[in-house]
This record gives sequence, C-alpha cells and structure tokens, in this order.
Amino acid sequence: MDTLTLSQLADELRSAGIEPELVAGAGATSADPALTGAACDSRAVRPGDLFVCKGAAFRPAFLASAAEACAVAYLCDAEKLPELAAAVPALPAIAVPAGQLRRAMALASAAAFGRPDRDLPIVGITGTKGKTTCAYMLRSIVDHARGAGSCGIIGTVETYDGVEDGPSRNTTPESPDLWRHLANARDAHLGGLVMEVSSQALKYDRSYGVELALGCFLNIGLDHISPVEHADFDDYFGSKLRIFEQCRRAVVNLDSDHADRILAAAQAGPAERVITFGIERPDAYAWASGLRAGETGISFTLHLGDETRPASLPFPGDFSVSNALCAAICAEELGLSIEQIVAGLAVTRVPGRMEFYRSADERLTAVVDYAHNRLAFDSLLSAIQKSFNDAEVIAVFGAVGGKAVERRRDLPEVAARYADRIVLTTDDPWTEDPADICRQMEEALPAGFPHETVLDREAAVARAFELAETCGRRAVVLLLAKGSDDTQHMADGYVHVETDSELAKRAVATYDAAHPTGEPDERTAMNDEDARNAAAELDDDELLAVDGGTRIRTSSTKRRIHAKCGGVIRPVAFFASWKCQKCGEQHDKLTEFRYTTRS
Repeated sequence: MDTLTLSQLADELRSAGIEPELVAGAGATSADPALTGAACDSRAVRPGDLFVCKGAAFRPAFLASAAEACAVAYLCDAEKLPELAAAVPALPAIAVPAGQLRRAMALASAAAFGRPDRDLPIVGITGTKGKTTCAYMLRSIVDHARGAGSCGIIGTVETYDGVEDGPSRNTTPESPDLWRHLANARDAHLGGLVMEVSSQALKYDRSYGVELALGCFLNIGLDHISPVEHADFDDYFGSKLRIFEQCRRAVVNLDSDHADRILAAAQAGPAERVITFGIERPDAYAWASGLRAGETGISFTLHLGDETRPASLPFPGDFSVSNALCAAICAEELGLSIEQIVAGLAVTRVPGRMEFYRSADERLTAVVDYAHNRLAFDSLLSAIQKSFNDAEVIAVFGAVGGKAVERRRDLPEVAARYADRIVLTTDDPWTEDPADICRQMEEALPAGFPHETVLDREAAVARAFELAETCGRRAVVLLLAKGSDDTQHMADGYVHVETDSELAKRAVATYDAAHPTGEPDERTAMNDEDARNAAAELDDDELLAVDGGTRIRTSSTKRRIHAKCGGVIRPVAFFASWKCQKCGEQHDKLTEFRYTTRS
C-alpha cells in the first residue's frame, strides 16, 4: 500500500470538490505526517491514524485522548477548528467547510486505508427486509465451497473481516470503521465480503466511495420514517437507490414493489450489467419455479442463466426463495458453480432469523425472527400460516421508541391477520414509556382481538408458551423483532437481556421435560409374531413384552438420529414402519436407515 500524507489527502479532497484547510501543529514531529488509517472513536485509534472529530456531542477531550493514542492528525469541521486547535495545539489538522465533514470522512478513510475495495470483491445488499438473510446465504455458499472463514460479512448481526470477528453495533458502520474492516479483509486474503447497506449509510455517506462488485436491491416498503431517520417515503426510497451509483453490476428483484423505478435507477447508473431475479419469472436471469413449502423448509427449482437444478432451504417462505435467488446470482458472479450454490443454500443458518425450535412431540414450535416492519411481518406470518395451517399461532412483539412510529400501527394490523393471539411487550423503547407504545399498538388491533400486554419481555415470552400449552392443539410461538439481540435500549442506556433465541430454547426444553419424548406405557392389541418382529427392531434399552396378544412397551431414553439430516427417527403405526420426523424419509425396517443413537 502506498504511503499517504496529510497534504496528499488534502489534494484528494480538492479533486472531489471539497476545499480543505491545512493547519500545521505547533511543534509537531511532522507538519505533513504519513497516514496509515482512520478512526472516529478515540478508543479505537491506532498509531498513524487520522482522527475524525464529528458529532454534536463531540468534546475536545476526545481529541486529546486520540493524540495520546498516537493519532498523527485530525479532520474536523472548519467551525470547530479554533476550539480544537486550542485544546491540542501540537496536532496537525485538516478542516473542511460546514456540511462536508461526513463525505470528507469517507474519502479520507478510503485513502488512508489504501482503497482495499479495489483488491477485494465486495457485494452490497440493500432492501427493506431480507438483507441479513441474503448476506448469510451468500456467505454460506462461499464458505461451503471454499472453506469456513472464506467470506467476510458486515451487517446487523455480526462483523467478520478475517481479523476482527464479533457482534455489530450498526448495520453499516461509520466510514472509518467500514474501511478498516475492508482493509482487514484484503490483508487476510478473503475470497470476498458481503455487506448490508442501510438507507442511513447511503443517505449519510457511511458507504460513500466503496466500489461494489455487485449492488443488490431486494425490495422496498414503508419503514424508517421519522424525524431522526427519513422525513418521508421518497427520502427513504431515494436513499436506497443510491446503491446503484457505486456498483459495477446491479442486481434487481422484479417482484419488488416499485420494480420499474428500481430497474430504471439501476439502468441509469454506471453498472455495466443489470441482472434480474424473480419467482416464476422466466424473463429474469435467475428465477424459481415449483415452490413446495413445508414446516421445516421449502424446495424449488433454481433457474440460473441456462442451468437448472433442484434446490432447498432449511426454512420456509417464498421470500426466502427470493433472497436465495439474489444470493445465487452473487455467488455465480464470484465464480461459483450452480452445484456449489445449491449445496451452500441447503445448509444456510442465520442467527436470529427464521430460527426454529421444535418440541420432541412436535406439538410446539417456537420461531425466532428479526421481522420488525410491515413488509417483513407480512412475509413471515403469511409463510407461517401456510406451513402450519392447523396450529394456534401466538405472536410476541413490541415496537421501538423514538423512531419508526408507523410500526405501532403496521405491526399489530398485519399480525392480527395471521395470528390467533398476540402478546405485546417491550422492544427498545429508548426515551419513551413502553406502556404508552403498547397502548398505541392495542389501538391498531381489531376490536375484541385476543391479546395481552406484558411489559417485561421475558415474562411475555413465558406467557406466550403458557398460552401455547393450554390452547388444546398444536401451537407456534413467534418471538419477533429482536432476533439474536441481547440488549434493550432504555432511557438510561443499553441493558443486557437474554436473547429471544435463548428464551425459546429454554421454553421448549422445559416443555420437553414435562412431556417426555418416549411415549408413556401403552397397551395395544398385537399378535405374538408382530411383537417379536417389532422387538427385533428395538435397541437393547427398549423392552417389548408379549402377554396374551398385548404388548407393553417401556419408554426409551435414547433417540435415533438420522445421519442424513439430523432428524429423529420414530416408529409409525406401532412399528409397521419407521420415519424421519425432519426429512420425511420412511422405511419398513429401521436397519434401512443410517443413524446414530443419542441420549
């Protein structure tokens, strides 16, 4: 990587239309120091960094801390320069006119880290819903084909760049952090990196200047409309469309609302090719046909260019297939075959998205999902209703405080169309009273709709499982909008809580303990020969006694686990045959399965 000096950075800003002011530090070691990185958090500064002074709450003490951590210069708004220069006079500075700091920060970060986007294929994904799932699908395909850890990821759940690996603070980080992650991925020689690109990142230049190998637009719906986010839908939609200003190839969902406008924006941008996808859309480059949904997933035929293969996903929903089509296009563009794509899709796992926890007797299913806006709620709940059409559906959710107020109307309206009962609870209320938020959601429910409000989220989840166990039929409990998030944003800051995934796992385990997987002792008419044949199929820890044509079977503590899919193999029709409860494979004899036993 070529060395960049402060004066060279000033030249780059000028060429981008920003007129900087260079200030030499009083007694500085160098008036024109070399820059090796950038940071906007004094706690993250490394020697050689350019420190960016930004934000309404910024204090000169932060700059002093950055200097102590060996930052070699700082970037600031020209209006703040006198105050900052007086506080830390020895540090050289570069100041930019009012209103240009965010873009200057992005350009400076890219230059300081040596433009890693030019040596690393980067896929950017935007959309109202599905960004995380699509990103994990692509990561699963790449890692399955090239080895774990081959694909970097930056998004809502986690950030992995080959060097750093941990939970994310924002969907798309501030530009100094973003470019640091891209540089890490380049230096770690990753095969590629997929990043979620939020509307806020596009509006406020967090991702400005990143050259995307592919820019993907999944869908658009009403969300993030508030005084602190987007003033109206046009602002929100327009911000998202900016992804097409920085990609070499554009990927567009023909099934999205406003698809014509999205397609026009993609075609008007600098992309050398626009690639389309859709469900039952032979006019698209990638399309799916023959969708077959079940409780444990969905299968379909994948059409990718001139090639066709059967494919499957381990979670249901037509929207999941849509995300998979986008991921398939991106994977092919990264050089992977359709066989590798299908194999990677089949083993995709997404933390906090479409996580299923099933009881051993299959009467209780918990689903954890991050769905938190109207479009995501409609897609998820309609898929659950379709897959579990004989089950009681109980939904647990809240709405955030301080922003996106439309969700307080949208979420209960949509949930009431598909759920049988709703439990309203707390979800990042911030400075608002969660009881007030829940009252507003109650007002959006149809008159008389069965619902309860339990403000403590853990207690709300427990109540939902109580309702499920006493409803008199199979039940599905939906824990929505938090996913794998382990904090609640309250008025006094972030409070650690158990994740919905942990709560669901524990609730199902408690249910299983109260309803043992081995059937209770049962007496069923059965002739001696049938009993002896069935006994031959049992493990040694299972006993079958024959007494006057009646069998008595004791409960077993062991489970037979299907080697192919990990499902539990159980007898059917009193041992007439054996069936895997996950994939549905069935044989007359247990010995026809490949399986292991597990306590």
